[in-house]
Amino acid sequence: MFRNILVPTDGSELSRATAKRAITFASEAGARITVFYAKPEYPIAYFGEGALIDPTTPEKFTQMAEQQAAEYLNEVAAWCAEAGVECTTTSATSDIPYEAIIEAAEKSGCDLIFMASHGRRGISGLLLGSETNKVLTHSKIPVLVYR
Repeated sequence: MFRNILVPTDGSELSRATAKRAITFASEAGARITVFYAKPEYPIAYFGEGALIDPTTPEKFTQMAEQQAAEYLNEVAAWCAEAGVECTTTSATSDIPYEAIIEAAEKSGCDLIFMASHGRRGISGLLLGSETNKVLTHSKIPVLVYR
């Protein structure tokens, strides 16, 4: 039924558990996985009275975001290889993760988005995470929410 499953990850424990379950699901379905990470954009600091100055340059921030993306994506790709599931990885820079997730699924030709019920957003993610909820309400691609 499903041939290419997008699995967004943010490196959290729930996201990692979701990726492992998605790999099992893909293996059973004979599908491939596309792992996705939404890299944060460089935070623009507004200077004024009492403002904190971030010494990180945009270039250094981009480098750190790339390293983090590679770490998260490669971890899931290694699990896919162990399970014999074909896998590709992709990332995009966006401070609007739900839009980036949907766009990645569309660009990669995915026919299912398999994601965690919530991510790193803390208390706001106790029931259904805001990004997951936004993907559910905006995506034309089916979404499977793993809890």
